[in-house]
Amino acid sequence: MRRRALLCALAGAVAAALVAGCAGTPGGDRPTVVVTTNILGDVVANVVPPGVDVLVLMQPNADPHSFGISAQQAAELERAELVVHNGLGLEEGLARHVEAARAQGVPTLAVGEHVQPLRYGEGDQAGRPDPHFWTDPARMVTATERIAEAVTAHVDGVDPAAVRARAAEYTGRLRELDAWMAGEFARIPPSRRALVTNHHVFGYLARRYDLRVIGAVIPSGTTLASPSASDLANLAGAIRAAGVGAIFADSSRPDRLTQVLARETGLRVSVVSLYSESLDLPGTAAATYLDMMRTNTTRIVEGLRTQL
Repeated sequence: MRRRALLCALAGAVAAALVAGCAGTPGGDRPTVVVTTNILGDVVANVVPPGVDVLVLMQPNADPHSFGISAQQAAELERAELVVHNGLGLEEGLARHVEAARAQGVPTLAVGEHVQPLRYGEGDQAGRPDPHFWTDPARMVTATERIAEAVTAHVDGVDPAAVRARAAEYTGRLRELDAWMAGEFARIPPSRRALVTNHHVFGYLARRYDLRVIGAVIPSGTTLASPSASDLANLAGAIRAAGVGAIFADSSRPDRLTQVLARETGLRVSVVSLYSESLDLPGTAAATYLDMMRTNTTRIVEGLRTQL
């Protein structure tokens, strides 16, 4: 197996579109776009035309805050035509590798810097930009457009018209998703539009669809932080005061603390699993970004509408 095919295999199957991008035995001279996270990887795979390989570094169901890469993948970053990454401190274990590639003259796109990022208002990340912009499909439209511009500017041999056409088709699907999500969230009564999550990941979604974030089990924008006993006690009190009936936990992380919090409230609070930071394997409810957002929307709406 040629080197690039091996690297694609190491990256793992993220979604059907990405599998197609890595399938087969690409030619040694085929251009490669390296993408750090699998959510952005799915977008890139929808934008680049045939003949361009997409290497996604983050495995399905991984934590973007802590995942690492092999020495071979790090070397591939420095040989890429373009590196696409979040750019707002999300991929904490990859920052030095992206910087090393940039230092070698590899074009890099920090997508988050182009989507008018929000800033955390509380917790240990207060004042810092929130990297979880993908929970707002409208911002993902902008992200897709910036990715298309970077691909046409830096990837040799691509047809700019083909890239623009693919990007336009995908942004159309994003706008349809946004309209559908708005309609679904509108079904939640105003008194029940309160979110509690495992960490601060849904700020963009809350802003877009008029939800209130009551708090998070881990009072931080990163999963690498840990809550104190007083943090959990304070959040339990806020949940009781707001009458929250569901706590939403990331499917890729253990929900032990979330279950403890649910018991601490003394109420009948359910724990609902969401795909907040990573796609899942092909054929699952979060195989693609569009699938993930529809699944999360359905589960959030059901969880909040059935509160007691």
